[in-house]
Amino acid sequence: MVYRRININHYATKKTAAQSMLDVALLMANSSQLKTVLYVGPHYRFYIPLIVLLSLSITLQVVVGLLLVFLVKYDLNDVRKHAKLNRMNNVATVFVFFTVLINIFITALGFEGHSIRAVSGPK
Repeated sequence: MVYRRININHYATKKTAAQSMLDVALLMANSSQLKTVLYVGPHYRFYIPLIVLLSLSITLQVVVGLLLVFLVKYDLNDVRKHAKLNRMNNVATVFVFFTVLINIFITALGFEGHSIRAVSGPK
């Protein structure tokens, strides 16, 4: 049986691309939620907390996206860059964890279908 050596750069690039696609999907969902919160207005009881949490989530997602761009551009085979890349990867992982945690709270405070109609008034 012949084993091919794994290309670390190719593997990391594919992993980062997949993570970036998920980040974009969450960014789109958060942007849509922010638009809905702004549309409903300050009459919704969780208006300010949702604005703050959504803004924080979007900011963290942009920072993670930028970190991922920098991670992809470096050559993983260069041993001198390993410490820096490891730190950047750890920071991105921590930011992703906090983004998930924030989005749990966003979901908990989010709208039910009837709340939007009741707050925005009859049409």
